[in-house]
Amino acid sequence: MDTHVIQHFTTLTPAELDHWSDQRLTAVEAALSNWISPDAPAGLGQAMRYAVLDGGKRLRPMLVLAAREAVGNGVKDDALDAAALRAACAVELIHAYSLVHDDMPCMDNDVLRRGKPTVHVKFGEAQALLAGDALQALAFELLAPENNDASASDAGVHIPDHVQARLCRLLAKAAGFNGMAGGQAIDLASVGLALNEHQLREMHHLKTGALLEASVMMGAACGDTTGQVWDCLQRYGRAIGLAFQVVDDILDVTADSVTLGKTAGKDAANDKPTYVSLLGLTRAQEYADHLLAEALKALQDSGLASTYTLVALAQRVVNRKT
Repeated sequence: MDTHVIQHFTTLTPAELDHWSDQRLTAVEAALSNWISPDAPAGLGQAMRYAVLDGGKRLRPMLVLAAREAVGNGVKDDALDAAALRAACAVELIHAYSLVHDDMPCMDNDVLRRGKPTVHVKFGEAQALLAGDALQALAFELLAPENNDASASDAGVHIPDHVQARLCRLLAKAAGFNGMAGGQAIDLASVGLALNEHQLREMHHLKTGALLEASVMMGAACGDTTGQVWDCLQRYGRAIGLAFQVVDDILDVTADSVTLGKTAGKDAANDKPTYVSLLGLTRAQEYADHLLAEALKALQDSGLASTYTLVALAQRVVNRKT
């Protein structure tokens, strides 16, 4: 797919995407703040809230909500909309827990995340470990709500059991040994090794891409889809998931810590294999552009009418500077 074809996709302008995102972010931030209780025992709630609130791009929740809107095609459904908001928050909780654990001394040993001290630096290693554990558990609690929970913002709305189960399975698989945890295990075992492109792609697909792909598919699960639409959205999610990591590798060598909000240059310092170390900077950027083209072609093949937000999010992933 040529780059000139990409320009003909119906998309949102940056200002329109910002407006769309701001509206959804308001709902996501309010829901996260409501669901992450500050009253958890012994200060645990404060560590959990510190790990999640007031920071982050919220790309994964935005992908959930954009995919839900694409398959919903403008038709409002209170139950499925509630499911999508819960899915958006749940995937962000899993992402946040993974960052808390990844930053700890036994893993990446990082001291800066989202422009502030990492959770273990702020609260200590034991509290950080527990905060991550609690966030992971809370994610699945959100996906299977009690119908009699009067305190929930969607109280009185019954999310179908099969939707709850499907969302739990998608998230669990993306977070476990077949996804994020497995990818992190490969990453830790690969320090100092010369991986080939296939091995690097598989590691990044699991470590980073699986949760981004799951975000798209969880949004798709909050609606009725044909097999073709499901497959195309999966192709889109897989391409965007890998593109995100390729761009992350590029930014690790081209941006500074203040811009990134995390420690720049740490991959090279830790002798970790990256797309830049394997392909070089120019070819890595070309590969990111190729993955964007793959993602947009998948949306084109889906036949969905309302994919312009997904198009804009894909473009932002590849063209971002932080």
